[in-house]
Amino acid sequence: MTTVLYAAPGRINLIGEHTDYNLGWALPIALPWRTVVTFEPSDADAVTVRSDYVDGSARIPLNTKPGDVTGWASYVAGVVWSLRSAGHPVPGGRMWITSEIPMGSGLSSSAALECAALGALSTAAGVRIDRIDQALIAQRAENDYVGAPTGLLDQLSALFGEDSTALLIDFRKLTVSQVAFDPSSSGVVLLLIDSRERHGHVGGEYAARRLSCERAAADVGVVSLREIQDRGLAVLDGVTDPVDARRARHVLTENQRVFDFVAALGDSDFAKAGRIFNASHASMRDDFEITTENIDLIADTAVAAGALGARMTGGGFGGCVIALAPAGRAEAVGEAVREAVRAVGYEEPVITRTHAGAGAGALQ
Repeated sequence: MTTVLYAAPGRINLIGEHTDYNLGWALPIALPWRTVVTFEPSDADAVTVRSDYVDGSARIPLNTKPGDVTGWASYVAGVVWSLRSAGHPVPGGRMWITSEIPMGSGLSSSAALECAALGALSTAAGVRIDRIDQALIAQRAENDYVGAPTGLLDQLSALFGEDSTALLIDFRKLTVSQVAFDPSSSGVVLLLIDSRERHGHVGGEYAARRLSCERAAADVGVVSLREIQDRGLAVLDGVTDPVDARRARHVLTENQRVFDFVAALGDSDFAKAGRIFNASHASMRDDFEITTENIDLIADTAVAAGALGARMTGGGFGGCVIALAPAGRAEAVGEAVREAVRAVGYEEPVITRTHAGAGAGALQ
């Protein structure tokens, strides 16, 4: 049997945070950083997996079910289970995982692992699966096996990514449209600022935000907040709990910011795009309450030092900030952020320039 190498990228969400499970819109890009799975299929009745994340290995029986495997290997086990549940054959064998994506940074290392493992297993089995269906299989692995109630944004980003391209995702219609994203052609750089403040989505905060949105929708008589997107914010007067109303307000205004950001990109208006970043961060901080003091300090300092705009990206409670900065100000912005963070005793962030990269695929 032939050894398969398959890679999938991490992602940055440019705009549209916590809109996916509310059936709204988002605009992510795939990162140039990847997780690579090397799979050597065999007639074994299990997949034995090793990772450069941790020492040791994990054995995943092909008939695994939720609860059997925990920890980092549960993402691979979830893919095995979800593929088989969807009626696809899964071969046994040995799997090795290497990754350039820092875990817990908000760059979706988990979805990259899921999509790379899924691609390797299905390729080894000779099965072709539509990318939307791949995303749904990977999401089910994360939701129902791992126990993280995430939406589809991460998996779709990893599977549909393209160079110099953002992805406009409609989560109700499950469509992905390409939007040109090349700030460098306008003398602007995209800075990725990893706070090194780690988070975990399996914990209660992410799930609590999702439940809050579901309660708000129920209070106004709809299944999802998407259904009231065009009815104006006054519709939220019908939400019983003021906290739930604020959560819903973030979702509705964030959906609008996705459209506004796409329009700004169409005009190559990165000053406007930066202002939309700032508004998104304020909404996540004040209405959705998913930022931290460290993250707020980074975003505020970046803007004060000359960035056009900055916002947290990802599910929240740590992770990364992204900033759009004129190329000539990028170094000054980075140094100002490092100094501000050092001054209050947080761990020094890792700051890199990044861009939209390619999506998942087999490697030669």
